Amino acid sequence: MLIFRSISALTKYLEKFSDSESKIGFVPTMGSLHEGHISLVDKSIRKSTLTVVSIFLNPTQFNDNKDLNDYPVDNDADFRKLKLYHDQLILFVPEIKEVYGNNVKTKKFSFSGLDKYMEGSSRTNHFNGVITVVEKLFEIVKPDYAFFGEKDFQQLRIIESFVNDRSLGIEIIRCETKRSYNGLALSSRNKKLNNSSKKIASNLYKALRFARDNFNKLEIPEIVSNIEKKFHKISEISLEYFLIADENKLHPTNQKSNGVKYRAFIAAKINNIRLIDNINLN
Repeated sequence: MLIFRSISALTKYLEKFSDSESKIGFVPTMGSLHEGHISLVDKSIRKSTLTVVSIFLNPTQFNDNKDLNDYPVDNDADFRKLKLYHDQLILFVPEIKEVYGNNVKTKKFSFSGLDKYMEGSSRTNHFNGVITVVEKLFEIVKPDYAFFGEKDFQQLRIIESFVNDRSLGIEIIRCETKRSYNGLALSSRNKKLNNSSKKIASNLYKALRFARDNFNKLEIPEIVSNIEKKFHKISEISLEYFLIADENKLHPTNQKSNGVKYRAFIAAKINNIRLIDNINLN
């Protein structure tokens, strides 16, 4: 397993593959790896000639410095996990200055309304920060494929739109959300939850399953109302939002239309740990 910490060293190594038929797969992460990340790496290995995994805790996508400072970081454990899984991976683990220089600044982008609701309404400038670093990483790695999990579906759609608008020629591969035995979506933030909180957090997935199981039986306002009432009775959970939106434009809706794909989205706090999840409905 090769580990690069500088842009120049990584790009020099990757240049040898630029004129060949090799296909570069890229899995960008912020570290604190779990089986969800490993599933992305697995897909990349199966589809690509070589796989680059980045571990970079990006400061520009955090609205709260406390949230940034509290993010779980253990690079040594991440290295061991990746090496045990596949010893031919290429790791890119830069410092903040290597990526941003002396100017840690968020660029402004237009997302055509994809950022207006859900996470965009509650985390100001978050997606500008995400695409700021994604753009930089894509320019460095120059991948043929990039792999992103559906757990952060709004982020995934914004990246798809960005790549399409810029004609970058990168194929974005959607990867199914990985879950624990009780349905809780795997997330680095889960490490902050104790066993009792994890059990309570499984109610997020139960709500999503209720929405999917009843999508063809109930109207959307009925589904939303039912779920909001259920969470009102669970004192340990603070529901931030539950809504149903079309999968393409990510606009919340109260009506169904033929030929449109829908998803349910949820965000909640448990012991002040914020969790998000989503599920396809049709």
